[in-house]
Amino acid sequence: MQQRWWCPTTPQIMGIVNITPDSFSDGGCYKQVDAAVRQALRLEQEGAQLIDLGGESTRPGAAPVSVQEEMDRVLPVLEKLRAQSSIKISIDTSSPQLMTEAAALGADLINDVRALGRPGALEAAAATGLPVCLMHMRGEPQTMQQQSIYQQVVAEVGQWLEARVQACAAAGILRERLILDPGFGFAKQLEHNLALLANLSALTNLGLPVLVGMSRKRMLGEITGRPVEEREAAGLAAHLMAAQQGASWLRVHQVAGLHDALQVWRAVEQYTQD
Repeated sequence: MQQRWWCPTTPQIMGIVNITPDSFSDGGCYKQVDAAVRQALRLEQEGAQLIDLGGESTRPGAAPVSVQEEMDRVLPVLEKLRAQSSIKISIDTSSPQLMTEAAALGADLINDVRALGRPGALEAAAATGLPVCLMHMRGEPQTMQQQSIYQQVVAEVGQWLEARVQACAAAGILRERLILDPGFGFAKQLEHNLALLANLSALTNLGLPVLVGMSRKRMLGEITGRPVEEREAAGLAAHLMAAQQGASWLRVHQVAGLHDALQVWRAVEQYTQD
């Protein structure tokens, strides 16, 4: 059977393009269609296998955006990028309307931080036939950090994600169309993020591809003391650790460094002795 592209045998890179004025690290950089497309093409050239387009900031405390505004940000970029490149394109959205419209314009993946929890999202995603990434989060970006209380975070995140997989199955979304994301930084404190990274294999062992995104996040700043713009080296280390535990997709803002790091890791891996 041919390997599905969203279930790769080695870790792949998802490059982030935030088409927002308020994302935590690059808000406002790619608000214009041409700037966003140029950045996507740059990330492709640097080695990304998938481009993630997002029109709503989900940083802690982020203000909500209307569905129409989100669509107005994302769809023109998707349409122009699809005309210029054959790279796989993911749409970072929780909006059923945007899922539907993006699929019609050639999107390849739905990436939902709310795990298809909004009314109508399960049905819309099922109708598109696209693979879906389900991310763990509690509450909304405005309130999620108030809900970061766990007894056993790895087990609780795994159980929550499995419950969303079952909800998808009930809506007609087959298990083999799903990707799981533990949601680093979403309703989690530093100790929760570190526990998830240290035990990521518990999630990869669920039998579905796992996506991780720690690029520039606060957890890296809390460890290193560095500001957002100086966290790339820490991000490389964290994402390589995730790759070593079976992560299929690594979601980052800057691709070139991670691409080279993965090349070195793969070159060494083939000489590993049993």
